[in-house]
Amino acid sequence: MAALKYAGLEDTDSEEELPPGWEERTTKDGWVYYANHLEEKTQWEHPKSGKRKRVAGDLPYGWEQETDENGQVYFVDHINKRTTYLDPRLAFTVEDNPAKPTTRQKYDGNSTAMEILQGRDLSGKVVIITGANSGIGFETAKSLALHGAYVILACRSLSRGSDAVQRILGEWHKAKVEAMTLDLASLQSVQHFAEAFKSKNLPLHILVCNAAVFGVPWCLTEDGLESTFQVNHLGHFYLVQLLEEVLRQSSPARVVVVSSESHRFTEIKDSSGKLDFNLLSPSKKEYWAMLAYNRSKLCNILFSNELNRRLSPHGVTSNSLHPGNMIYSSLHRNWWVYTLLFTLARPFTKSM
Repeated sequence: MAALKYAGLEDTDSEEELPPGWEERTTKDGWVYYANHLEEKTQWEHPKSGKRKRVAGDLPYGWEQETDENGQVYFVDHINKRTTYLDPRLAFTVEDNPAKPTTRQKYDGNSTAMEILQGRDLSGKVVIITGANSGIGFETAKSLALHGAYVILACRSLSRGSDAVQRILGEWHKAKVEAMTLDLASLQSVQHFAEAFKSKNLPLHILVCNAAVFGVPWCLTEDGLESTFQVNHLGHFYLVQLLEEVLRQSSPARVVVVSSESHRFTEIKDSSGKLDFNLLSPSKKEYWAMLAYNRSKLCNILFSNELNRRLSPHGVTSNSLHPGNMIYSSLHRNWWVYTLLFTLARPFTKSM
């Protein structure tokens, strides 16, 4: 009891009643958190019961959720012409006490993007995602936008990017999303995109290098390089170089490079152990689509590791990731054999 008295918790009659100095608030996606004004801190658990809660149901008729200039959620009652920071649904909360994980790993192959972002408020954060009109890129863009981030969908096709923007706005009409043209097969296009973004005078907190091609026939880009190598790696490499200063000025910031476990099944060194540039952008005679993809993914990881070494002292981190084996997306569309393999694996792999 002495400990409760010291914490100021013994004076309340109910475990649901908040102690003096505490306030109940909600996030955009309905999760309840608690602000301690005395110690100027917040927490997800109720200070007495230790329970986690979220609001249930839609807002009452005539109410609308808004966000102020500081990113704080508030509510407008259009019928009575008033505003409040108190969610009118707080009287109808439901308890959320998920079982604590029994292993050290908090998330696994069954986790969704929305679960991982649960309770996060990304208001004020600016994000660029390449290849965001479909697949993993779209799901990433949608999840971040629904949590308040301003997301730029960098797409080769502006029309498909605009369609993706409308799909996100269909889920939340106040999402901050925009499509911009970026063709990684053209270094000039990469340069134009970077210049267009810089002209907006925005910070850049997250850059997700997601776009990729897989299993495409051999061809050269307008820059004279094998297309898989340029789209999957070199275009992103150049993009990061052009935006590096913006990332530094926006720190803490991060770069996320989508790679693949298939990087393990290749090599980019010659017999003497030196980097073989001919393997990175091979001739048509030496080209094999799967190997080209694997090599580009290995380049992604090497680049991300070195980028993190150089920029982390300046507040910019870089990580590469493997999103999952044979996820059924549009990546396999270039050859019917790949489509068949991905279709057969679909019941056993993670969904979008």
